[in-house]
Amino acid sequence: MDALLVLADGTVLRGRGFGARGTVLGEVVFNTGMTGYQEVITDPSYTGQLVTFTYPELGNTGANDQDLEANEPAVKAVITRELSPLASNWRSEGSLEDWLGQHGVVGLAGVDTRALVRHLREGGAINGAVSSDGSSAAELLQQVRSAPSMQGLNLAEQVSTKVAYPWNQVSVASFDQRLQTIPAQPYRVVAIDFGIKRAILERLSAHGCALTVLPANSSLEQVLALKPEGVFLSNGPGDPAAVAAGISLAKGLLQQRDLPLFGICLGHQIIGLALGGSTFKLGYGHRGLNHPCGGEGLVEITSQNHGFALEASSLDSARVRITHHNLNDGTVAALELRDQPVIGVQYHPEASPGPHDADHHFGRFVALMAARRSMAASPTAHG
Repeated sequence: MDALLVLADGTVLRGRGFGARGTVLGEVVFNTGMTGYQEVITDPSYTGQLVTFTYPELGNTGANDQDLEANEPAVKAVITRELSPLASNWRSEGSLEDWLGQHGVVGLAGVDTRALVRHLREGGAINGAVSSDGSSAAELLQQVRSAPSMQGLNLAEQVSTKVAYPWNQVSVASFDQRLQTIPAQPYRVVAIDFGIKRAILERLSAHGCALTVLPANSSLEQVLALKPEGVFLSNGPGDPAAVAAGISLAKGLLQQRDLPLFGICLGHQIIGLALGGSTFKLGYGHRGLNHPCGGEGLVEITSQNHGFALEASSLDSARVRITHHNLNDGTVAALELRDQPVIGVQYHPEASPGPHDADHHFGRFVALMAARRSMAASPTAHG
């Protein structure tokens, strides 16, 4: 028992270290997914977090280079009940433990994750430390209590690309049988990277978009100079209210009355904030592959990863229509504008990992761009 988890409230759990050795501090959260641990670990939205997996055994399917959502892991630590000693899968290229060690991610196994998750559900997400370098619990507690809260942190600009780049790739996985459309004239889309997942880029491409990815601090002038037919605001980590440049950009984009705008997760929250709404921190967040969301008689089982949500009462109902609610707690899950081609989705329709119920939201975005293109080509549009 050579590793510790110390929470800011003084809770101490002891277990076995794996992966990289060291001490890391961050917000302790949990994910309820039974699969997709590699996608979770590399999702930039988990930046600065120590992720507890509720599924009791991790590492069964090993690790590979196709399931990465970014070039490097985003999480600071992985916490699990058991680490599988054997990686067995036709796509495996090595063990999870070796892969985490190569990328400097600290692991903790052998702890009662059921008790830990219950503690987090009752008390909320909390700062903590995972340590396997011999630090004492007292030393770690002192460090944890001086660490900054996730609330107020602008992490999006830390993880965003620093330079613009094009993207036109789709999933290379042979078993991915989802829609792939290759139009003669792809839709020009600018994607703002607040911590964008590779799978989101792939699904936008698969739906017929030719993408240019720009940094999180891009200006309205830089975006419009590319003459986009639509703009996408990505997922990302941290407190959405702290992403001042992104909110300012969204306000400017909303003034382009006919320009389709689509936001996922953090991007969805930024749209809400640009519309004058407000966000709040959830007690322990929504992180998993099985969250039901619905509206108007339709339920989607969705993949989610967020610790903040839009305050429904802060949105102007005369302009904003909430199309989906999270059916577990009633929070805002998706919205659209009544008078503009603008949509936002709190969950992850790219389903990486997760079910494919919500992939149609990419089609909704493309349909908005198609309508705009058709209108521009119409003789009546030119008088």
